[in-house]
Amino acid sequence: MADDMTHAALTPLLGREFDPFLFATIGDERDGPLVSVVSAFARLDLDPWKEAASLARMPADQAKRRLGTLIGSLPNGSVTGFSPEIVAARLIALLPRAGSVNTATAATLRPVAPRSQLLIFVGLGVLALILVGYFVFARGSNAPGGRPDAPGATSEPAPRR
Repeated sequence: MADDMTHAALTPLLGREFDPFLFATIGDERDGPLVSVVSAFARLDLDPWKEAASLARMPADQAKRRLGTLIGSLPNGSVTGFSPEIVAARLIALLPRAGSVNTATAATLRPVAPRSQLLIFVGLGVLALILVGYFVFARGSNAPGGRPDAPGATSEPAPRR
């Protein structure tokens, strides 16, 4: 769950500077469709944005080796074409320079909303639901035939006089 929170927190801060890298094609899958960096990272159970930020902070040679290793470790050699090292060199060139991007780590990020504000909103939401439920049920019991002791609430016809 923490990884999902990291991605949700990092994505707005990273912007679109990683899009050329993440949506670049690695190669053709044996079955036909193209494999992008984002889909390859997802297949490897890696957070694509977190991994891209990590690669952007590394020296180019280290990033090429890391990416080449990741591409080479895709299940069943699913990508055909050039060697992983050649593909990695091409893709690393698409990454933004480390100094030109906000690559904050999850530890340095503040939550989007403080916990106390979140609790207030949840409390107000619950209160609103309770009030709506009260008015729906109160209105239903005040309607004709809504209470069994109300006049005219029986199904028997009224006696003739």
